[in-house]
Amino acid sequence: MTPRSRRPQRAAAHELERYAGLFASRTRGMKSSAMRDLMAITERPEVISLAGGLPDTSTFPAENFAAIMAKVAATSTAAALQYGPTEGLSIVKDAIRHVMAAEGAEVDPEDIMVTTGGQQVIDLVCRTLIDPGDVIVAEAPTYPGAIPSFASFQADVVQIEMDADGMPIDVLEETLDRLEREGRRPKFIYTIPNFQNPGGVTMSLPRRKRLVEVAAERELLVLEDNPYGLLRYEGDPLPTLLELSGGDFIIYLGTFSKILSAGLRLGWAVAPAPVLAKMNLGKQGADLCTSSMTQHFVAQYFREGQWEPYLEDLKGLYRGRRDTLLGALAEHFPAEATWTRPEGGLFVWATLPTEIDTTDLLARALQRNVAFVPGRGAYLDGRGAASMRLNFSGVGDADIREGVRRIGEVVGEQLELFGALTGSRPAPAAPEREATAAEPDPDLADVLHLPRKQAGERRWRGAR
Repeated sequence: MTPRSRRPQRAAAHELERYAGLFASRTRGMKSSAMRDLMAITERPEVISLAGGLPDTSTFPAENFAAIMAKVAATSTAAALQYGPTEGLSIVKDAIRHVMAAEGAEVDPEDIMVTTGGQQVIDLVCRTLIDPGDVIVAEAPTYPGAIPSFASFQADVVQIEMDADGMPIDVLEETLDRLEREGRRPKFIYTIPNFQNPGGVTMSLPRRKRLVEVAAERELLVLEDNPYGLLRYEGDPLPTLLELSGGDFIIYLGTFSKILSAGLRLGWAVAPAPVLAKMNLGKQGADLCTSSMTQHFVAQYFREGQWEPYLEDLKGLYRGRRDTLLGALAEHFPAEATWTRPEGGLFVWATLPTEIDTTDLLARALQRNVAFVPGRGAYLDGRGAASMRLNFSGVGDADIREGVRRIGEVVGEQLELFGALTGSRPAPAAPEREATAAEPDPDLADVLHLPRKQAGERRWRGAR
């Protein structure tokens, strides 16, 4: 038998037509993740990637990894190679309780479900709650990885622009009142209160307290996405929404991706019992259970008490890289640009003069072997054209400085060209505004010519 010839990764139009009638209607609304589109390119060693939310896993000692796996092999081989309960192993739930206690949240193991990464929590919440056309309220900008989940379940996402203290709850209440008048009740509110991805800002304590009150008063669920809460580099820790609420109307999302390893694909949800039961049914249909081997690895790691010293090392490393990025932005970005100064987490959100479209800018930046996430990838309505998300955790100081220098160079060239064509100076960064029909929302894969499979306050003023 001769091997099948390799098919082109981007299907021809006539080939797509052959299968079009088979696709579910919801696939028409599916969106590609801006980060996933870039993964194939940023894997190239010559590319400086400030795009992905990558933790620096090179910091995890190889000898520790080998020793932990050896202990799992010696004591738990059969269990690690077997199916586990859908809700997760009790030994991992104990580790999760330790992590959450470090943020001041005490949880019952019965209220925890172990998931295949934090991303699965978002999918399961949508799978459990969202019918086509249902409303989700989210921050603007929002986590680019959540957008494909929201879109695949055909949700109507209403985004509320943040300021330096996170989502303005007064604006949220006005939005909820408007939706109520329209006869539309949101299924949940999605927020990343700590060092928001991609914005880098943190929701203030008064706003957290009021958000919990609003959820209780209106009996609305809040999905609290908290991957970065323990990655605080300065300032005082703030209580989680789960802690403030006592658990009512809060679905909490946690993950080991940022404090241990993204490759483990291990996250968790804490939710009210009726919601967790439905999410459990959704998970049974999705993957039966999360990897038992991964769960045994994490349980053994926590038994040895290594996680807190390792986390402190990570925080020191990331704090320095954050400062390097902020310094490079001040040196290489135009005076009209603004950016956030996060107290923790992994991201800075930068906004350029309004003449710059960062989706187009990325294509030019990639020619200089540097990548970032364009701002449009964090909105569902075409906003964010002049903004970008920059990650500082995944590469070293020298690459951060050089990457920002290259981006700044391309920005300077674009502004010079604009000035030459118009004879005017660039406009300063402005608040995001609602997109109009005249403003396209280009697909990143199309702009970059990638194969599909590879493929305020109101405006935050950063420290300069």
